[in-house]
Formats: sequence, structure tokens, C-alpha cells
Amino acid sequence: MMQSEALGLLRNLAQLRWLIIAQSNTTILRPLLFIMIFWMASTFFSWGLFSRANTMTIATFFIAALCISGAIFLILEMYTPYGGWLRLPSAPLRLAYESLSR
Repeated sequence: MMQSEALGLLRNLAQLRWLIIAQSNTTILRPLLFIMIFWMASTFFSWGLFSRANTMTIATFFIAALCISGAIFLILEMYTPYGGWLRLPSAPLRLAYESLSR
């Protein structure tokens, strides 16, 4: 009974390993990213076209641009969970794999 349970866990671990490998090869949806950046740029351009240039307007645009660029950065970081600036630790998965291989 324990052997069959261990084999089931090993099978699940192998499936998880292949899932991680498959997810590491995902590509960024470039058309979606391009459309989002174009949409934001056109929105800010139209707001800037019809607003007066004063300190408050420039500061608002600067803060909004930082927020949008941060959101785009987070979207791009989600495509690489095991690399980049924001990383998921792979140590628990490695520990489980080592304990099952013994």
C-alpha cells in the first residue's frame, strides 16, 4: 500500500516537473502587450493634448506613467516565475524530489 502511494506521489511529482518545464517555455503575448501600450499612450496623449501645462498636471502624468510602467513590468515578470526580479523559490520542489528519489 505504501509502495503504491509512493509511486502515485512520484507520478504527480513527474507531472509537476513537466508542467514547470512547459510553463518555462511560454512566450509573451506581444500583440496584447503592443495593444495595451498603444492604448495607454493614446489615452495619455489625448489627456495631455486638452489639458493645461502646469505643475499639477505634469506631476499627475508622471505618477500615472510610473503606475502604468509598474503594471507592465509585473505582467512581464509573471511570464518568468523562476527567473527575473520576482522569483518563486524552487527549493521545496527540489527537496520533495530528492526525498522521493531515495
